[in-house]
Order: sequence, then structure tokens, then C-alpha cells
Amino acid sequence: MAEPIRVLVTGAAGQIAYSLLYSIAKGDVFGKDQPIILVLLDIPPMLPVLDGVVMELQDCALPLLREVIPTDKVEVGFKDLDAAILVGSMPRKEGMERKDLLKANVAIFKTQGAALDKYAKKTVKVLVVGNPANTNCLIASKSAPSIPKENFSCLTRLDHNRASSQVAMRCGVSSDNVKNVIIWGNHSSTQYPDVHHAKVNVHGSEMAAYDAIKDDAWLRGDFISTVQLRGAAVIKARKLSSAMSAAKAICDHMRDIWFGTKEGEFISMGVYAGGNSYGIPEDLIYSFPVQIKNKTWKVVDGLSINDFSRAKMDATAAELVEERDTALDFLSQ
Repeated sequence: MAEPIRVLVTGAAGQIAYSLLYSIAKGDVFGKDQPIILVLLDIPPMLPVLDGVVMELQDCALPLLREVIPTDKVEVGFKDLDAAILVGSMPRKEGMERKDLLKANVAIFKTQGAALDKYAKKTVKVLVVGNPANTNCLIASKSAPSIPKENFSCLTRLDHNRASSQVAMRCGVSSDNVKNVIIWGNHSSTQYPDVHHAKVNVHGSEMAAYDAIKDDAWLRGDFISTVQLRGAAVIKARKLSSAMSAAKAICDHMRDIWFGTKEGEFISMGVYAGGNSYGIPEDLIYSFPVQIKNKTWKVVDGLSINDFSRAKMDATAAELVEERDTALDFLSQ
């Protein structure tokens, strides 16, 4: 048996974590022969709830789960980590301006970035889920200068999965018959779900998504807005934000980091934009199509970008630049 790895989940008493922890602990993410030490971090008022989560994890009797450590202390939470899944953030409250949200989250992710820098392994893989995810990820990375920027990513896999599923349903195929959709940019309503490079397997023959769907107006209209606004639609229906689907996307994202992407396929991740070939401003966490090998991601270069896509990619980049500049102002205060 391998040595156990230490995996941190923050916001561990929350509803995304409740859907996520079982999948991690039973081996769906890091492998069926990889023992796990789960570290669960939350704020002090949530510790009694966290005790209940720990009891449930114990009651699952999972052979790979070696230890569960509930804590509200960063020096315990971030110690010797192999992977950190930062789910907890300040949610937007009614009447809250976006800049107030950014200010609250800059404080959280500055603290967590500094804790990663001080206590975690330098090889730690950090996934930021808490919104605004791209900018929170950038702040965490800037606050952890001794950890490579490439070790930080933010979750746009949920958007990617949403886009794949919409295409699959439209074509009447299962979602594993759709590959290479792309989410460009911010995990917000400006993100650009792009299927110009996507492929759909219909009755055993692979074709371009545009050819399989044969409805350009839908692909450039309702498809994009459905994916962009899906989170809001779930909240309206459930009165709660996406949890089960977010947890599944986190598992997909971390599993791909650990084990790599399939040959000829790419997935979407918010990653550091430095050195990209698509003209996106460098000092951002921006969602690109990536391929992963040996726990290292690489942006897929050389995809043709038409004028329609270019405008959408630039619009979401502009929003991220504005968010970043606001957040960096708070960071320097």
C-alpha cells in the first residue's frame, strides 16, 4: 500500500463538501489503492457540524480513509498537504456589491495562501472552488510565492460538464460521447462556452459539434446563455446553490490532475495565463482548454479562433482584469 496523502477540504461543514468528502474518501479521486488523510477546515461556529461530518465518515467504514482531522486552525489544516481543495469562501449576500464580496474574499484567500506557503508541501496541488474562484485563486497564489503558480487552478469543470451535457442532450447521446468543449475565461456569467472544437460521437461516427447539432442559432444563443446562467437557475429552483454537481466537477478536476487527461482530449481549468498564445492578459487565472500529463497541465495551443469567439474571450478577460485590479488594491491595503 502507498503512503497516505494529506488532502485538505475547506468549508468542510458546507453542502458542497458534504457531497464531496465521501467520493474522495472512497478512492474515486486519488485512486483505489491510495490511502487518504482527510483534513477538514472550517470556521469556529461550524465545528459542531463538522463533528457530525466526521462521525458520518467514520460510519462509512471506508478502507482507504486512515484519519480525519477536523480543525479551525490554519497551522493544523495546511500542514504537509499533498492536495488542497479550497471550497469555503464568503458567499454573496443580498444587496452586496461585487467589490464588497471581493474584499471579504481577498482577506480569506490571502490568509490561506500564506498558510499554504508556510505549512504545505511545495508540491501541493491547490484547487480553488470558492467564488469568485478565478480571482480568489490568483490572490491565494500571490500570497504563496514559494509554491509554483502552475500548482494553482480554479474550478471551471462544472461549467465544462454543463456544456458537455447540453450538447449531449441536444444530440440524443450520452455525455461520454462529447469531448473537447471549452470554457474560456471567468467562472461567472461572462464565461464563454465554446463548441467550435468539440466532437460528438453519433452512432459510432465522430463529427464536429456544429455538424452534429445543425443549429447555429442555438449554439450561439441559448446554449451559451444556458451554461452561463445555470448556477443561478439551480439556485432559483433549489433555493440552494449547486452542490452535487459541483462536488462531481471537483472530483473530475482533481482526478485529471492526478492521472492525466485522455489522449486527444482536453478539459477546461482556470490556470495561470502567463505565456498563453491566445492574447489573454498574462497576470490572470483564466479558464483555458488544457491537457494534463505527469500532474502538469499545458494549455492546448493553436486552436483557430473566429471573430465571434474572440469577442467573447476578450469580454470575459476584461471582467477578470477589473476583478484582479480591485482585489490587488485590497491586497495592498
